[in-house]
Amino acid sequence: MPPNGLPRRADDLRRHNLGVVLSHIHRDGELSRAELTARLGLSRSTIGVLVSDLAGLQLVSAQVPTGGERAGRPSHLVGPREDGPYAFAVDVDVTHVCIAAVGLGGRILARQDVPLRPDPTPESVQALIEHSLAALGARLPDDAWPIAVGLSVPGTVTDDGTIGFAPNLGWHDVPFGKLLRAAVPRHLPVVLGNDADLAVQAEHQRGAGRGCDDLVYLLGRVGVGAGIVVGGRPLLGHSRRAGELGHSVLDPSGPACSCGKRGCVETYIGDKALLRAANRRTSVAEVVAAAMSGDATAQAAVQSAARWLGHVVANVTNLVNPERVILGGSLGHVFTAARQTTTEAIASSAFEAMSTMPQLCTPGLGEDSSLLGAAELAFAGLLADPLGYAEQHAAARAGA
Repeated sequence: MPPNGLPRRADDLRRHNLGVVLSHIHRDGELSRAELTARLGLSRSTIGVLVSDLAGLQLVSAQVPTGGERAGRPSHLVGPREDGPYAFAVDVDVTHVCIAAVGLGGRILARQDVPLRPDPTPESVQALIEHSLAALGARLPDDAWPIAVGLSVPGTVTDDGTIGFAPNLGWHDVPFGKLLRAAVPRHLPVVLGNDADLAVQAEHQRGAGRGCDDLVYLLGRVGVGAGIVVGGRPLLGHSRRAGELGHSVLDPSGPACSCGKRGCVETYIGDKALLRAANRRTSVAEVVAAAMSGDATAQAAVQSAARWLGHVVANVTNLVNPERVILGGSLGHVFTAARQTTTEAIASSAFEAMSTMPQLCTPGLGEDSSLLGAAELAFAGLLADPLGYAEQHAAARAGA
């Protein structure tokens, strides 16, 4: 054997480079081998070998483009396979669960939205997910293969997959990762994350936050959460509980909150607060539509939520100085309907006001930011070591 473990290092380098190439294709879609060569600074022959390896692992397809007027031999185009690996992504909200199969490149291959009954138990949600995963898998090509299950939840999540506190679900210290692992095929990893944390990662990767390394995603649903990226890295906190903005207190004598305190942010800009103020029971989208149509009660509710939203954005701006703030879920609907009210409130509350105001926008991924963030979480292992995952898949199929 050569000295200093050179074969081992060479194998590690190969695995690393395979992951880098696959990550570029996953993020940006179809790329030419010439583009990959320029991006990675590797030789054409090395890129050719890496692409050939990834194609042999059934992770990408490589083909020579047809047509065009360029002289010389055209560079192969490399993209995700239609029948290659996919992630199961699950987005659990208080009112419904969305389950999807997501292919490399972030393309949703199949999905199912299932409403939840009030106060769902962890066991009932686990059973729903188990049934839906099987149904979705049956709709995909026979050669396609799942690599992991990623789960987005509206609560705090520990490293071992325990949901520490999801107040709007009524869950406390629920080992949901363990429950779900018992319901999926044994070779599939199960990974969990907070919905706002996953939403900001998806938007940073391929949505409205792309190219912006200081970013906040404010997610409005029944609860309110914040996903934060600082210097290009997620801000998770010591125990992965950063971003619980919905339970920051605005007024200790304010309305009662699901977490047990009073006057939390979500009691002013969460879905229930807006519906209560508008005297409606359906959806925030309906409230906003009624406000746009001239309903005075709905208009007053939307304006109040927009004003409080501006104060919340100002506080976030003072704290982390983001370049961009994405307003997702119901907050995006409120902002679209009452943009001026929100920006005026930010200007009145933010330090140095307009000079520090971040760019405000709605999600580039629409309502699917958290869902696609769960898929990104599931894809992380494959992108880090494509060869290892392909070998595991082959072994699992051989043992099936």
